[in-house]
Amino acid sequence: MAKQRRSEPRPVRSKPSVPPLAVPQATNGPKPAHVEAVGLYEQGVAALQAHDYARASSILRSVLSRYPGERELHERVHLYLNICDRHMAPRAASPSTPEERVFAATLAINSGSYDDALAHLRRATSESPDHDHAWYMLASVLALREETDQAVQVLLRAIELNPENRAMARHDPDLEHLREHDAVRTALEAHPVAKSDKRKPVRRR
Repeated sequence: MAKQRRSEPRPVRSKPSVPPLAVPQATNGPKPAHVEAVGLYEQGVAALQAHDYARASSILRSVLSRYPGERELHERVHLYLNICDRHMAPRAASPSTPEERVFAATLAINSGSYDDALAHLRRATSESPDHDHAWYMLASVLALREETDQAVQVLLRAIELNPENRAMARHDPDLEHLREHDAVRTALEAHPVAKSDKRKPVRRR
């Protein structure tokens, strides 16, 4: 999850807007890897538009690491990462809420400061036990620190809180050795159970 440096765009005082989605297409029909890269990219853009900059940064950086051949897509990814970094940097100095602690942890991970990231994420999950992205990031940090047993339990918790984390965990390079464990493999192979429709039946006359 190393941070890639690029030339920083000129600072913008007004609130940055997200440019329209423009995804390069393959010449002879989209390849499976290209489709996956675009799908992950769109998840990152959606998180950015929702102002969840920590999640957006994490997802967009995974596009860079998992799909090195998508160079044209990388250009747009770097643009959005710059926006994420500008929004997260001021909050990292003195985080006081779970969201700010996740922001600070993201920057710490990017700089290789896993101990700091671990402290921020443990505090975040303690203050907000249902913050699934904080649990997911905590699992990643524990995996990077080779604290495998704890990482497995934390990852299962993140998936339990939000089944959508299952899709990211299937390909996240930081979690590669966790996928060898039976419990994780079972969780990743499972399909989300559809929620039952609790609406009252409509009475017909």
